[in-house]
Amino acid sequence: MNYELFIAKRYLIAKRKQAFISLITFISVLGIAIGVMALIIAIALITGFQGDVQEKILGSTSHIMISDYSGEGLKEYERLLPDVEDLEGVVGATPVAYDTVLLRGLYKSSGAILRGLDFQREKPFSPWLMDLERGRLPEPESGRSGILLGRDLAFAVGAGIGDAVTVLSASSRLTPIGPMPKTKTFEVTGIFHTGLYEFDSSTAVIPLPVSQKLFGLNGSVSMINVRIEDIFDAAAVGERIESIIPEASYVTTWMEMNKSLFSALKLEKKLLFLTITLIVLVAALNIIATLVLLVMEKSRDIGVLKAMGATSPNIRKIFFLQGAMIGVIGTAVGTFLGLIWCWLANTFELIKVPVDIYQISYVPFRISLIDLFWIIGVTLLICLTSTLFPSQRASKIDPVKALKYE
Repeated sequence: MNYELFIAKRYLIAKRKQAFISLITFISVLGIAIGVMALIIAIALITGFQGDVQEKILGSTSHIMISDYSGEGLKEYERLLPDVEDLEGVVGATPVAYDTVLLRGLYKSSGAILRGLDFQREKPFSPWLMDLERGRLPEPESGRSGILLGRDLAFAVGAGIGDAVTVLSASSRLTPIGPMPKTKTFEVTGIFHTGLYEFDSSTAVIPLPVSQKLFGLNGSVSMINVRIEDIFDAAAVGERIESIIPEASYVTTWMEMNKSLFSALKLEKKLLFLTITLIVLVAALNIIATLVLLVMEKSRDIGVLKAMGATSPNIRKIFFLQGAMIGVIGTAVGTFLGLIWCWLANTFELIKVPVDIYQISYVPFRISLIDLFWIIGVTLLICLTSTLFPSQRASKIDPVKALKYE
């Protein structure tokens, strides 16, 4: 161990007569620790919330949607599906038919989005279909057509497994008394839960051929859902898809549909980082005050060291190392406490939130390694920078004046 580090460690633990300096040192370490802990918790909260919402949204919808301008549906979609799936970056494509309907249960009625899906194509990309909360997928060969209901929608209409529900479609049929909405009775075969309240409270699912007939699509579909390998490459993959689809069709990405939400979360994350970094800056001022007071207290010691041959860079290094140790200890303690808090909050779901507003039942805390490195790096940079002035001042003490009255 070089003598600069040895002296810095001795100065860090003040003697009884320097208890005031020791107290300020403790406050400096505590301030750094609280700042780092607050930064980790705040960034983990935003990252966890954004990731959870993003996961639930993409788990219930798709990365890219191909739709039709005319409103008559995508014709010859079966020919288009293989061409889309062959594009670079595309994992799969599934046809979807949907419309707004009135769902009537035994006791209540509720508006809903009725989706027709090709279950064989859709299951690999939709975990909620592969693992239904209750029941099973509709079987085409069964006598009565089956339907899946979101958990909150099933509760809203008062329907359970085996119950019959009636669907009133906006598409009409001509009768002797004029146009009438199409109606069809379904048997509830399963109930799903995605965790996204908006989806679970408004979505019902039936087989694709049944929906095409009910909506009068005549072999067309409302849109094609496309899943891709890298969700953040949606814009580039969307451009490739646009080059092969009919002119009357258009492409929408998940980022375009949820742009305002994720832009707001990203901005909030940056503002939180900048705001809470001010706590670290305030703690860094304590480091400056501690070292300045210590330089005044140890001016005689500095004079003795210089008289014994220590150079100005050696003195500068002593106080630089002391400030660095304060920063490292505070950062380490704050990082430990922040990560422990995140673990406890996730394990015991400490912070509950209204699911109908935030789409999640509790606040998740997730910290990425990149964010953690940024927090630790910025904190250490601030702490090390704060040692420059006091260490420079210590190095300029004249040993003759320091030892004049000794």
